[in-house]
Amino acid sequence: MSTDRSIPLSDGHSLEYRGFRFELRASGARGGYQPIVVLVRTPADEEETQLPNDTEETVYGTEPEAIRHAEQQAMRWVHDRTGDGQAQF
Repeated sequence: MSTDRSIPLSDGHSLEYRGFRFELRASGARGGYQPIVVLVRTPADEEETQLPNDTEETVYGTEPEAIRHAEQQAMRWVHDRTGDGQAQF
């Protein structure tokens, strides 16, 4: 297991990235899957919270597609709050 906190570690159901930990899910919606991201741990030990839906009209055809979007959403959320922008993708 890598100890570099800048490398995303994901098992498809959770993501550890830069000291933040997220739970990732896909919920059945309108004939497809909607990604769900829950922040469960931060470097500052903030409370668990679900990230706002960033794909209100988008539904993915498979659960793995929705989970992949959830991973990307979580990493964007971290970048937006740590001042790193999108350059690290």
